[in-house]
Amino acid sequence: MQQTIRRALALAAIAAIGLAAPALAGPPWISIELPANPHDASTRGAFLLVHAFHHGTPMGFPITGTAEGIVNGARRTVRLEFTTTSRAGVYGLRKMWPGEGTWTLVISVNQGDANREDKATAVVELDGNGDVVSVKVPTRQQGQWTIPAGVSMADIDAGLRARAGALARRN
Repeated sequence: MQQTIRRALALAAIAAIGLAAPALAGPPWISIELPANPHDASTRGAFLLVHAFHHGTPMGFPITGTAEGIVNGARRTVRLEFTTTSRAGVYGLRKMWPGEGTWTLVISVNQGDANREDKATAVVELDGNGDVVSVKVPTRQQGQWTIPAGVSMADIDAGLRARAGALARRN
């Protein structure tokens, strides 16, 4: 009898562990919001907001990013830092890169470990005045699903150089 009770308790414990930490099926998603609400103290002064999702649910996934730029012909990288806000899964980004040059923000949400490939990346291009001119989340089709595609730094670099060259030709 006592052995039956122990088995039942062990099975219940295993089931509880499985329910407490469910595996997240499918990749995360990312979206960018701007301008930030100046009436919310937790977003006031932010250049933009980053939303992290799993399907349609806001999630507190890790956010990482860099500002990739060309300033006076020299390639620059600035590591970005994000702050939490009053909303779940929403992070603020203050401007941390110089005002001069051509810049692209590369912002990723990782579903768990930041080194995993299970991530979504937003590519935010800025114009010569530092204003956002485009936000793209590269995707690919997997069956019926649209899922995030990888972003290579070679593609980011090529885009930066093309935009910096076009800007130089205009001036």
